[in-house]
Amino acid sequence: MRPSRPARALGAAVLATLGLLLAACGGGGDPLAQAPQAPSASDTVRIGSANFTENRLLAEIYATALSIRGVKVERQFGIGSRETYFPGLRDGSIDLIPDYTGNLLQYLDPQATATAPADVYTQVEQKLPPSLKVLQPSAAEDKDAVVVTRAFATQNNLRSIADLSRLCPTTTFGGPPEFQTRTYGIPGIQKAYGCTFKEFRALDSGGPLTVAALRDNTIQAADLFTTDTSIPNNDFVILEDPKSNFAAQQVVPLINGAKLANPAVADVLNKISQKLDTATLTDLNRRLDGPDKPDPAQVARDWLSSAGIG
Repeated sequence: MRPSRPARALGAAVLATLGLLLAACGGGGDPLAQAPQAPSASDTVRIGSANFTENRLLAEIYATALSIRGVKVERQFGIGSRETYFPGLRDGSIDLIPDYTGNLLQYLDPQATATAPADVYTQVEQKLPPSLKVLQPSAAEDKDAVVVTRAFATQNNLRSIADLSRLCPTTTFGGPPEFQTRTYGIPGIQKAYGCTFKEFRALDSGGPLTVAALRDNTIQAADLFTTDTSIPNNDFVILEDPKSNFAAQQVVPLINGAKLANPAVADVLNKISQKLDTATLTDLNRRLDGPDKPDPAQVARDWLSSAGIG
């Protein structure tokens, strides 16, 4: 039954009050409605993260390692998208974020065309505001990739997207709807490799629909992310991208330059980058996705210890 007008008004008032309380607490309200946050103390590094599991884990790895070295840290994880957290880096309310070089470059310069790791990193350095710095990038990448089943790769002797190009007229490709129009998606593959697929099926972004369709041969190739645990879990094969259609997406510490006055900060973060690669990051994601749902802080501590950093 539809509520009466007074009940609806009361409900709206309650919801409005709850919204204000959530915003005041840093909860899930509109980030633009939240009060500006004061910068952290000069001897403290305030670490933020985007709002997805992998990025939170990377932020926890940074925070735990810095704490072990005696650096005071504050955690402010799950901030949201780059559009939300980057202004916080600029105004000093956030000091450190684990970011990804290719997407960061596209945010800084939507017209950028660099794709190779060194070129992307150099352009990021050039286009950042003077107050912000990127430290050593890791070998770990979380980026789009063309993925096929092991059986399909073996049957057709496929190692790269270039090898796939001869099969494109008979191959159905699946992925998120936006992949059909994005410059690095179907148009990019067609431009770089001369590949026109038989059909594109709009499915989901690295989700169960795409994985299931690839597994049952409804599609023969798919767009998945390189650290997606479904790839090793299903023994899928990531095809190499020799023409760098997909821009490098190296995990990199993005930091307020003022916090580098303490030399331990750069030292610790660079050691993490030296030890972190895509296989390691995929394995860490798989641990977090396991049935026992371990505490991310414990996963971070375990990895730091195994890497000789903790």
